[in-house]
Amino acid sequence: MTHRGVLVGRERELAALGRALSTAQQGTPTLVLVEGEAGSGKSTLVNRFTEVTAQHSLRHARGLEWESQTPFGVVEQLLEHPVSVADPVSAANEILTASEGLTIVVVDDAHHSDVESLQAVTSALHRGWDSRLLIIFIAEESPHLSKAVSRILELHWAQRLHISPLDASAITEIARVRNGIDLSSGAARQLQEFTAGNTLDVISLLDELPPTHWSRWHRTLPLPRHRAASIAHDLATCSDDGRTLVEAAAVLGNGTMLSHLSQLADVEDIVGALDSACASGLLTIHEQRGSTEVSFRGPMISAAVNATLGPARLHQLHLRAADIAWGDGERLFHLAAASTTHNENLASDLVGYAALRAVEGAWSEVADALVTASRLTVDKSEHEDRLLRGVDALTGSGDIPRAMVFAPEVESITRKPLRDAVLGYLAIHRGRPTEADGLLMRAWDSCPANLEPGTSALIAQRMVLHSLARLDGAALVEWVDRAVDLVGPADPAAVESEAIKGLGLGATGHAAQALAAYEELSDRVRPGAQAQRFQMGRGWLELALDHPESARRDLESAVSTEFSSGSARISLWAQAWLARTQFALGAWDDALTTVGNAGAELDRFEIEIVRPLVHWSGAQIHALRGNWDLARDHVRRAHAGTHSYEIMYIPSLLARAQFAEAAADYPDVLLALAPLTSSSAQRWLDEPGFWPWVDLYANALVMVGRVDDADAFLRPHERTARKRKHRSATARLGYVRGRIHGARGELDAARECFDEALMGIAELPLPYDRARINFAYGQTLRRAGKRGDADVVLRAARSLYLALGAGTYVDRCDRELRAGGLNLSRGDKGIADLTPQERAVADLVAAGKSNKEAAGELFLSVKTIQYHLTRAYAKLGLRSRSELAAFFRERGLSDPHQRT
Repeated sequence: MTHRGVLVGRERELAALGRALSTAQQGTPTLVLVEGEAGSGKSTLVNRFTEVTAQHSLRHARGLEWESQTPFGVVEQLLEHPVSVADPVSAANEILTASEGLTIVVVDDAHHSDVESLQAVTSALHRGWDSRLLIIFIAEESPHLSKAVSRILELHWAQRLHISPLDASAITEIARVRNGIDLSSGAARQLQEFTAGNTLDVISLLDELPPTHWSRWHRTLPLPRHRAASIAHDLATCSDDGRTLVEAAAVLGNGTMLSHLSQLADVEDIVGALDSACASGLLTIHEQRGSTEVSFRGPMISAAVNATLGPARLHQLHLRAADIAWGDGERLFHLAAASTTHNENLASDLVGYAALRAVEGAWSEVADALVTASRLTVDKSEHEDRLLRGVDALTGSGDIPRAMVFAPEVESITRKPLRDAVLGYLAIHRGRPTEADGLLMRAWDSCPANLEPGTSALIAQRMVLHSLARLDGAALVEWVDRAVDLVGPADPAAVESEAIKGLGLGATGHAAQALAAYEELSDRVRPGAQAQRFQMGRGWLELALDHPESARRDLESAVSTEFSSGSARISLWAQAWLARTQFALGAWDDALTTVGNAGAELDRFEIEIVRPLVHWSGAQIHALRGNWDLARDHVRRAHAGTHSYEIMYIPSLLARAQFAEAAADYPDVLLALAPLTSSSAQRWLDEPGFWPWVDLYANALVMVGRVDDADAFLRPHERTARKRKHRSATARLGYVRGRIHGARGELDAARECFDEALMGIAELPLPYDRARINFAYGQTLRRAGKRGDADVVLRAARSLYLALGAGTYVDRCDRELRAGGLNLSRGDKGIADLTPQERAVADLVAAGKSNKEAAGELFLSVKTIQYHLTRAYAKLGLRSRSELAAFFRERGLSDPHQRT
């Protein structure tokens, strides 16, 4: 939607129109069919596009429903005069004759256009040949189009531009720019879901409601006036039985089975009623596992229909719905909806239902039950307790925006352990360790464990997550044991805490004990949400302990758990580690898909604590593939400051460091990872397998010439890896040890280290690690003058990198192979006088690398780079870097991958 020249949330659509215009400018007539539901902002988008594009001739017409039977009515609008033509081809020729230079033809509401005009405009497209013509049809998606119009629009299916719904971020920006309203993330998300992102509906509600309305959470939103009138009109077209059916559907909610709906509606002719309701455009049906499912065509219809029902009718329908409910939860929620005042008995029943669902870990249902119970409770203390536990369950389900809506109400409650624990839990997910620590410790210190063991266990469980985020494995194990001691091993708080205990044990060097703990817990975990937490924790541990295929199975299971019975936040943790597992296994396309899905969910649920973990994998893969802009974006989104949780800060640094390594910027690798050498989470950081930073840092030390520093840094980590018998960590450290020996001229020792490293992971499905070891091995051999051996190893590395799509390192392998001087390609003709080393140096400098950067790439000193460069200049008759770059460009020899 536009306001003061701003078009929000339509960058993709504008770019598509821009590409179409560019095609038309080059003399290829082009058509774009812009489609979307009524109010989606189609016309606004096109109008804004035609305003801001370069100079052109604009011809505009609008299809009018009452003129749809008037032949060539739209053509007359376009030409701005009456026409006397007998066929669409003649009309098309008139359109082309009237189009001078670059012309944009816009037909708005094309679905209401007369058929002859649409035929004429389409013929103009195909008869224009080299005309600079862009045609834009704007059409509403509707099942009620005439067959003739539909057939013409279907001709252009390949050029469709669908106007997607606005997302919450776009709605937030529209509210700020247009209305001066700072929407909370929860309010923006509620508005997006209620309107389905329809632009007109969003704008209408922002305009019609006072700004103060958005400062508090409301269970439902009012309808925009135009939408209420439209739905009321559609409802009036229904038969009496059809209207009854629609009203029953509004009470039961979207996606109900027809058999259930017919019980509540209790009409004689259910098929006739359904036919009438569907013909009105209010309901739609589809088959679902052998049953007929009935849904509303839009999310606001249910609210509109409910608004037409009086309190007595709503009360009656909800009571009847409770009688025919298929489960306790459904029955209780209908009874609550039928209640017009406080109801202690019903509130108690809802609390009991919440307790049953908590055993399953279904925190979303728990939250709904407890928040509803709090609204039915008279006693202030019980009301507060139920609200607090409801908000805590919302946080547990991962719905942080909705939980934050209740934060002001929670903060207004007098300080007590449960209140502080709930706010501390929220602070953890928002990535605020200092705030969380203060709240949780105050809650623990003020809670008498002997009087409130359940609350104490809940606080201990929150401290488990806090310790996990601080990467304090010892504290994590201690808090798990406290939770179990307080309430016993069967309590949900204990089970969920124990699902994480194995990570703490593994991070403190007790891998066998960690695996045994998961084996013992597997017999006590219930299916559903508890299993989701268990699989996420075990999968993370399996990845760290060199069992990536088992990790993938567990993590995929944890991701796929439905949020209604599981937790969005646990699914996000699982997706973050699944992406790392897919990266390790070489399934990089799958990893990027996982990152993309998780990134969208992060934006929805705003679980900041997981954000760096998710985007770390995206940054590394895109950098290795040479997709530098995408990699930079993931590095930016992974950023976390020094005051963040360690589990945020460390992947943030790793994303930056791995980007820098892919760009051969080894000084920046060292700068990025320097904080990890003295981190408060050193025990977990140094435990082999959990965080792949040690070889990254040590390798960078070697590459910048700090070989002795690399030696000293590496030794304690090598001892730990050997003690733990950790194969992949030993191999990763082994290739750095090989580089150290090679830098010192100890070639036999270097060979032994590299060979042992490759043998150590020979049976592990870790292609990236093998490629990395082979590349370092080949560089070391090539520097030692063993060109034949280097060629073999480097080609093995290149093959692995190529299979992974790691274009950055494929190019680097090619440069190393050229530097070795064997199997020179035809592309080297014309500069044959250069030695392989001189050619490799010239390649990098011509691509824009500094001498220091070239030294890092080729594992040589800066002085050696300058020597080879000077000799290359002399042989080629050049005097400067710019002349060298031009020389390479003219011959098609410059390397486009070097500019990062």
